[in-house]
Amino acid sequence: MENIARKFRLQINQEETKYMIVERKNSLKKDKIGHLKIKNLKFERVENFKYLGVILNEGNNKQIDLQERIKNANKTYFMLQKFFRNENISKKLKLRLKNIIIGKTIKYASETRTLTTRDRRQLNIFERKVYRRILGPVYDNEKENWRMLTNKEVYASVKKPAIIETVRLNRLRWFGPVQRMEENRIIYEFGKVRCERMEE
Repeated sequence: MENIARKFRLQINQEETKYMIVERKNSLKKDKIGHLKIKNLKFERVENFKYLGVILNEGNNKQIDLQERIKNANKTYFMLQKFFRNENISKKLKLRLKNIIIGKTIKYASETRTLTTRDRRQLNIFERKVYRRILGPVYDNEKENWRMLTNKEVYASVKKPAIIETVRLNRLRWFGPVQRMEENRIIYEFGKVRCERMEE
């Protein structure tokens, strides 16, 4: 490791370098987390870390990263509340802002994420909450009162596919370039497994 680093004129910083063991079902107890020693260097073991904006963890639990994305998107949503409530701003502009800022936050790296039924439900609930804030209530002539839009009415009004459908399309776009790669590349095998899970 030191020899490779020297080739690129780099020096290993043991304070900034960590290591993590990834398992589908982590059988190693937390109290056994220790340091990795390589010659005179000692590296701390961690349970999770953020790499290129994505949270990776020992148990390979994608739910943690998704929860963090929803949390960040929710913070952005509350920051824009004043904007969304402003009646002088068109709904078209509000929807565009939602797609550019909030949508990008929550869909980042979605092409490599496998969504469970619970994940889909949480994403749909959050998305519809934002849409309802932008679209506002409608007047029901039969009941003579104001009410919130139904799920079907929400998507009919915005004329956009649900967020989970957008995520699915992103994964298909990612699948194309992976399929054209040489079979001996690691990313090819990785992408093949991910796409097989997507089809299940």
